[in-house]
Amino acid sequence: MEIATLPSVARIGAISVLLFGFEDREDFLDILETYAGGRLTVHGLRVGGVPYDLDEALIALIRKSLDDLPKKIKDIETLLTRNRIWRHRTEGIGLISAAEAIELGLTGPALRASGVAWDIRKDIPYSSYQDFDFEVPVLHGGDVYDRYLVRLEEIRQSTRIIRQALDKLPAGEIMANVPRVLKIPAGEVFHSIEAPKGELGFYVRSNGTDKPERVKMKSPSFINLQSLPLMCRGNLFSDIVGILGSLDIVLGEIDK
Repeated sequence: MEIATLPSVARIGAISVLLFGFEDREDFLDILETYAGGRLTVHGLRVGGVPYDLDEALIALIRKSLDDLPKKIKDIETLLTRNRIWRHRTEGIGLISAAEAIELGLTGPALRASGVAWDIRKDIPYSSYQDFDFEVPVLHGGDVYDRYLVRLEEIRQSTRIIRQALDKLPAGEIMANVPRVLKIPAGEVFHSIEAPKGELGFYVRSNGTDKPERVKMKSPSFINLQSLPLMCRGNLFSDIVGILGSLDIVLGEIDK
């Protein structure tokens, strides 16, 4: 019998949690591939809207994946959350306090795991986030274990948001009528959003032409990474991998 056909509990014992998570991730990559044609670098946004509308088949695929997700998260929690080896290697490891996190500019799950209830979607709502009902997961341990728990809960909250978005999906145009060449009004602006890894912001300065004078990106991975030396103090070399993983960086964001 192939691993994919085994019951969930048996599959947990058959493969590591990393491969188990990747298997579940494939379901959502299937959705992205169906919509945008790609699985790695998905480009599904346009200035003024999106390239395609959602058809009923794709909406049904999304809903099925959302229905399957709670069971999959429970399987992962069964393997890790109360696992004494996992807890021994994550609890009290990579500590950072709320004050230290704020001083170093941490954002996203790493900040909220240290007890700071800051989420741009709630505190400075943009798009239509003010119309959605969801909670901001906050814990106070500031260690690798709490950063893991915060991310698990954020998956559940993301599920809530997606379900509400599908239920409220309006009919009508999917693209605004925008010119092919945009002239940016003279001045400067900074705007940020709550990305999965933290605050993603862009600074733009314009002289009124179609080419901005300056564009600067504030990437969460680049800023969050500066907390690594503090988190590693007093820990073993073997803990560095877990601490770094709990920050969830992307190398493309820190290669400046």
